[in-house]
Amino acid sequence: MAGRFYEQLEIGMVMRHEPSRTVTETDNVLFSSLTMNPQPLHLDAEFGRRSHFGAPVVNGLYSLSLMMGLTVHDTTLGTTGGNLGFEQIEFAHPVFTGDTLTAETEVISKRPSASRPEFGIVEFEHRCYNQNDQVVVRCRRLGLISRQPAGGTSL
Repeated sequence: MAGRFYEQLEIGMVMRHEPSRTVTETDNVLFSSLTMNPQPLHLDAEFGRRSHFGAPVVNGLYSLSLMMGLTVHDTTLGTTGGNLGFEQIEFAHPVFTGDTLTAETEVISKRPSASRPEFGIVEFEHRCYNQNDQVVVRCRRLGLISRQPAGGTSL
């Protein structure tokens, strides 16, 4: 499914995104390594076992990034002008290797862009759940979203 235009996003609209994604050890190690994060809580099995979590924890920024990726097809694929900012990022519950994550998005607010009339500004709340339906990540994001072309043609 292609992303939605500004006019197709209604305040209060909630989208549950598919597919889900199961996090692997390779995901965590590769992301941590690529971002130069040597935190042993993410990379050292023994350190993780001795921590208060009892196991290595998946890098929180990977979980945030995965959540965002899970939302793209239903929200901004081909319709984004860019991200304007993130706020209220919350890591509500740790993510572990083997957890299956699912995301949902709620449209919080929207307004036309004052400086770019071909776009609107949409505030989204993204929530990511594990297989036990526990919220693991939540954030608010402002997106610059394309206005629908004249004549209502879609992507």
